[in-house]
Amino acid sequence: AQEKKIFAVQGPYPIIRRLLRARGWVERKLPRTGRQLEQHCGDQNKQQLHTAPSSGGGRQREEEEQCDEDPNSIHDLMSYLARDQSPNFIWTNFLEALDRQLLQEDSVLNHYARVDALTTKEGLCLSLQNLPWIEKADPNAFFPRCYRLGTMDDREAFIEDFRLTAARSLLKLALEEAGDRPARNEQVRNSAKGACESHISHPKHSTARTSSPLYPELVEEAMEICKQHLDVLHHQDIDRSTPFPCRTCIDWDHFLQQYYRVAHEGAGLVLTRQQRKQCQDLLQSLAEKLPQLDMEGKLNVWILKPGAESQGRGIICMTRLEEMLQLAWSCKAPSVQVGRWVVQKYVERLLTIFGTKFDIRQWFVVTDWKPLTVWFYQDCYLRFCSRPFSLHHLERARHLCNVSVQKWYKTSPDQDPRVPPDKIWSNKQFQEYLAQLGQADAWHQVLVPGMKAAILNALRSARDRVRFRKGNFELYGADFVVGQDCQPWLLEVNSCPTMSPSSAVTRRLCANVQRDTLCLVLDRKNNPTCSIGAFELIYKE
Repeated sequence: AQEKKIFAVQGPYPIIRRLLRARGWVERKLPRTGRQLEQHCGDQNKQQLHTAPSSGGGRQREEEEQCDEDPNSIHDLMSYLARDQSPNFIWTNFLEALDRQLLQEDSVLNHYARVDALTTKEGLCLSLQNLPWIEKADPNAFFPRCYRLGTMDDREAFIEDFRLTAARSLLKLALEEAGDRPARNEQVRNSAKGACESHISHPKHSTARTSSPLYPELVEEAMEICKQHLDVLHHQDIDRSTPFPCRTCIDWDHFLQQYYRVAHEGAGLVLTRQQRKQCQDLLQSLAEKLPQLDMEGKLNVWILKPGAESQGRGIICMTRLEEMLQLAWSCKAPSVQVGRWVVQKYVERLLTIFGTKFDIRQWFVVTDWKPLTVWFYQDCYLRFCSRPFSLHHLERARHLCNVSVQKWYKTSPDQDPRVPPDKIWSNKQFQEYLAQLGQADAWHQVLVPGMKAAILNALRSARDRVRFRKGNFELYGADFVVGQDCQPWLLEVNSCPTMSPSSAVTRRLCANVQRDTLCLVLDRKNNPTCSIGAFELIYKE
């Protein structure tokens, strides 16, 4: 204790415990917390309780038992002697469960207080909305559009966004269909010939469209909406609340019902040659103003998330405005307060691997907020879904990559056999895959710089709302999806990312990041040139 080497670990971290003991530190044993407390932790899941036994998982359990259960070990004797000492280093999975009396002025803790501005969906949404006021950065370049449905301004902005996205999507659908048949020279009204020509194939259906066609007036209306929106964008300043000028003179309910018929019910469109050129020009002009025009696709899929939940709880993909608003206010999901929902644009144009959606879990550490000091971990891993990707089937097994979600699903028979059985890849495996696609440079030239920039912008947007304590640090896990152009899109930032391995890849990487984190926050204090493993300093003010 006189050498200030007393530590405490709270939660399932046998590797942290073993590494500290190997450094000569003595553990002060803390009372075990119940699972009900651990479940509140930002990203911690009890994967090891649900994973099929494997040699690696057995080794981890043996480590934990050896650390915690051997009553005759020298470590237990030393822990007994340190039972009244205040720990100098504390690693916990749940800050609120920690007895604050344990904290001394020089204690090092692996959390900052009040990081919900960064690590909750609602908090990150608000923080990044405010980013343009703090930095010369546009959150729409890396964070899918997001709204808090519990606030009136955000709710109205979402409704407007959904309508405008439907109009853009209808132009994309019209052009897609026009590419399958010759354009007409003039508008067609109630024409039997037009009805026949509208029966074209659609990826949603195995048979041709059978619904009656929707004539050029619908496309005209969508074009008029997009033209007015383009005028707004030309004159818009940093204030995102610039109103859409004609919101009251459009029968939006009728327009959306017609859009649903085209996008989701198989109705056809008739497009004149003049309209085809106008649609192309409009979308090109909009693309110059809207960074998300390409990734947003054409089916207007959005994802509803409880504002402060984790592990994929309560998340659902939806395509109809009225149903989303009804769900958010009916509070059907357990433990979700009315109105505490966020809704985010789903990245429809995703890069998939073997036809399957994946996301990236990327670690980083903040060792100081003033000056902001950020370390990026150069290894990460991919998480796969259990069923092939499809925007016409919105169940969780196809769209939520969380291990805590996917562990409940068996791999479907139509899944490509090349998808790994444990649904995990390392970034090295991903880089090899990109090379096979002819995109060998995408990882280092597009993906990694994009993830670093998104992380730094998220931290800058939230830092004024974090309760800062000198000497603390925090390891975070950021989740990204990847667009078809290899651009990463930030979804969320997790405090307390899980260290319970679900695969051989995560067993190795989780052990490594814990080892390197201790080197970074402990060893480097006395030896600034010591190895910090795969960590890279990417920002220091």
